Amino acid sequence: MLAACAAEKQPESAKPNESARLGKLGTVEFSTTCSAQAQSHFLRGVAALHSFWYPVALEEFRGATQIDPNCMMGYWGEAMAHNHPVWGDPQETEAARQVIEKIKITPELTPRERAWLQAVEVLYGEGDKAARDKAYSAAMEKIYRDYPDDTEAALFYALALMGTVRPEDPAGVQTRLHAGEIAASVYKKNPNHPGAAHYVIHAYDDPEHARLALEAARRYAEIAPAAPHALHMPSHIFLQLGMWPEAAASNEASWAASDEWVKHKNVSIGERDYHSLHWLMYVCLQQGRYDKARELLTLMRESLAQFSKDDPRDLMFGTFTHAAMAATFVVETERWDLAEQLLPPAKAGEAKAQTGGSSNPMQAYAVVAEIPAHFARGLAAAARGLPEAQQSLVALRAIRKKASGAQEPFIAELVRMTEIQELEIKAVAAATKSDLNEAIKIMRKATALEEATPPPPGPPPVIKPAHELFGEILLGAQRPKEAAEQFATSLLRHPNRARSLLGAARAAARSGDTPGAVKLYDQFEEQWRQAGAQSPEPREAQDYLKNKEGR
Repeated sequence: MLAACAAEKQPESAKPNESARLGKLGTVEFSTTCSAQAQSHFLRGVAALHSFWYPVALEEFRGATQIDPNCMMGYWGEAMAHNHPVWGDPQETEAARQVIEKIKITPELTPRERAWLQAVEVLYGEGDKAARDKAYSAAMEKIYRDYPDDTEAALFYALALMGTVRPEDPAGVQTRLHAGEIAASVYKKNPNHPGAAHYVIHAYDDPEHARLALEAARRYAEIAPAAPHALHMPSHIFLQLGMWPEAAASNEASWAASDEWVKHKNVSIGERDYHSLHWLMYVCLQQGRYDKARELLTLMRESLAQFSKDDPRDLMFGTFTHAAMAATFVVETERWDLAEQLLPPAKAGEAKAQTGGSSNPMQAYAVVAEIPAHFARGLAAAARGLPEAQQSLVALRAIRKKASGAQEPFIAELVRMTEIQELEIKAVAAATKSDLNEAIKIMRKATALEEATPPPPGPPPVIKPAHELFGEILLGAQRPKEAAEQFATSLLRHPNRARSLLGAARAAARSGDTPGAVKLYDQFEEQWRQAGAQSPEPREAQDYLKNKEGR
C-alpha cells in the first residue's frame, strides 16, 4: 500500500527531514509546536478531517494529545471533529466544549496557533449555531488574511464559508462560489490536497457549476482512497451531470471501503456508509437496474435490524435512510402496491423507543425519519384512488407543525419539502379522479415552491420532483407541449433523470416533434441498457425508434 507523505513546515522539536505518514489520505501541510511524534498523528487527523472521516480524525487527534499533552492543536482538531459543516446534522456542541476546556494558552504557542485556538472557541461559544457559524467564518477569514501563504487557513476558511450557507439564504450560491474560488486556488497549487479537491466539489455542487469541479471529482478518489467519503464525493458531480456509470462506480467503491473499515476496526455495523448505499440505489434506479436497487434496499433493511439500540444517532439516521430508500424505490418504479409492504406504518411509541425517550436530544429529529414513508404511502394511495391518501396528508401536516423552526439545515429542508409533497399527493388524487384542472392548479403551486429552492446536491429530498410530476399530469391531460416544458425544467435541475427523460420523449412524440423524440428515446434506451428484460420502458423506446428510423 502506497503512503503519501506530508511536506510540512516542521516545528523546532521535529527532525529536519521527518515526514508524517498519512496513509492513503493525501498530502497536508500544517506546522505546530507539537512534538514530532504527536505531529505525525496530528497531520493524519487533519487529513482525515478534510475528508470528513470524523472517527479516524478523533482517534488521531486524541493520539497526538496522549503522546504530547501540550499539543494544544491536537485539542483544536478533536473539537473540530465534533462539527460537521455542509452535512447539516446536529453539532456535538457539549462534547466539543469539554475538549476546549483542556486548551491552555502557553508561551510556547505561536501567534498563528493562538489564532486557530481562538477561532475554535468562537465556533463553540455562546449563541445559536447559525450565529456561531458566521462568527467562526469571520475568525477564519482573519487568519486567512493574516497568513496568506497558509494553505490550511485558506481551506478551513472556505469550509467555514460553506458552513454558513442555509437553503433559504439568497446569497448562498455566491457564498459557495467564493469558497470554491479559494479551494480551487489551493487545488491548483497542490492537486494532492484532500481538502482542496473535496471543497471544490462541495462548492460547485449544482447542475450549473458542476463542470467546474469535474477534474477535482475525478481526482479526489485517487488522493484519499482510504476515506470512504472521498470515494463517494465524486458522485456528487457525476450525479449533477447525469453521469450514471461514474456515479455508480463511485458509490460502490465508497460502500466497499466503509464495509472493509468496519470489519477491520470491528466496530458497529451502523458505522458503515449508508449514505453511499442510498445514493447507489438511486443511481441504479436511474439506469433501470431495478433488481439491483431492490437488492440494495434489502441490504439496508437487514443492516438496520442489526444497528445498536444504544446509539440513537446512528439509529435515527439509519431509520431515515431506509425509509428514504424504500420510498424512492416505490416512487421511481411506480410499483404502488409495494408501498405498504416496504413502508409499513410505524407502531405507536416505536420512534420514542428507538431514540431512548423524550429526554434524548435525538427525539426531536426522529419524527423527520417518518416523512419519506408518509409521502410514498400517500402518493401510492392517491395513484390507486384509495382514501388512505388523506391519512398521509394529515401526518405530513402534523410533522411540519411539530418540526417547524428546526435549526439544522438537513432537518429544515426535509420539513419544507413536506409542503410540496402534500401538494403532489393532492394533485395525483385529483388526477386519478379525472379532475385534471384541479390537479394542474395544485401542481403550479408545487412547482413554484420547488423553484424557490436550489437544485439538491444529490437524490431529490422531495423524492418526486414537482416539475416531473407536473409534466406527467399534463401528458395525462393531453397537453404534451406544456408537459415538454415541465420535463425540460426538471432535467435542468436533475440532468438525465430517468422519469423526466422518458416523459420528455413521450411529450415530444405526442406533440409531433419526431427528431426531438428520437433523440430523447435514444438517450433513454442507452441509459437503460442494463435494465431487466421485462421492463416495459426500454421496449417503448425501442418500438418508437424502430418505427421512426426503420431499424
